[in-house]
Amino acid sequence: MRIVTWNLWWRFGPWRDRQKAILSVLRDLDPDVVGLQEVWAAAGENQAEWLAGELGLHWTWAPSPAPERWRHRIGDPSVDIGNAVLSRWPVTEQETLELPAPPDLSDGRTALYARLAAPAHDIPFFTTHLTSALHASAVRCRQVTALAEFVARHRGDGPFSPIVTGDFNAWPDSDEIRLFGGYRTAPPVPRQVFLDAWEYADPTAPWATWDAANPYVARGGLPSARIDYVHVGTGGPARVRAVRRAGDGPVEGVWPSDHAAVVVDLEAGPTA
Repeated sequence: MRIVTWNLWWRFGPWRDRQKAILSVLRDLDPDVVGLQEVWAAAGENQAEWLAGELGLHWTWAPSPAPERWRHRIGDPSVDIGNAVLSRWPVTEQETLELPAPPDLSDGRTALYARLAAPAHDIPFFTTHLTSALHASAVRCRQVTALAEFVARHRGDGPFSPIVTGDFNAWPDSDEIRLFGGYRTAPPVPRQVFLDAWEYADPTAPWATWDAANPYVARGGLPSARIDYVHVGTGGPARVRAVRRAGDGPVEGVWPSDHAAVVVDLEAGPTA
């Protein structure tokens, strides 16, 4: 089973050209499930729907409940932003959680749950997008606590552990990532532990998903960082076999996004 998470950078930059590059990368990856952040919708079009149609996948999405600050940044009051899931298997349930944030940082960040009807077992799948302010680790700690509780409510009693993907806007050694994982400090939900799939990566492989080599990132002057994650719950049949970046270079001269994707190959037994 191939899992991908990717922040698509909404309608920033040369978004029409980037759209083609995003599709090219995903088509080459041939994923089973994709968690997407910063997905746009406008004038009856939805980026997730279009990608799903081109790739032959099922899809669902959750628009932000408060997109005004995003719209102000591009000067277009008609474009929505949200998270989405693309899946080889039908989506049988979904729910959205609005993540907590103080008024000065409240811009409608959410987590999206989708239950996927894989052949042998349902897969509880989640994707999210946390607050991005560098100083807001404490806010992200509140958000991952809410996220962990959201996962616990929807994980169900099936054999397949939850998979949680997304742009956490946090370094791997940050309080919020340690808290959500629950194996380097006490977890928000007792006994609920998630492994960062990148811990199985080749230690010599390129690791930054927010990479200063990307021209969209370089203009901001921040250092490279790994801030995008696939978290795999413990206790189920899924085992990480490979993990790497994708979308980490130009496609026909166009960088697809300001983030690289994370690609995780799972050995998932009969579920896959």
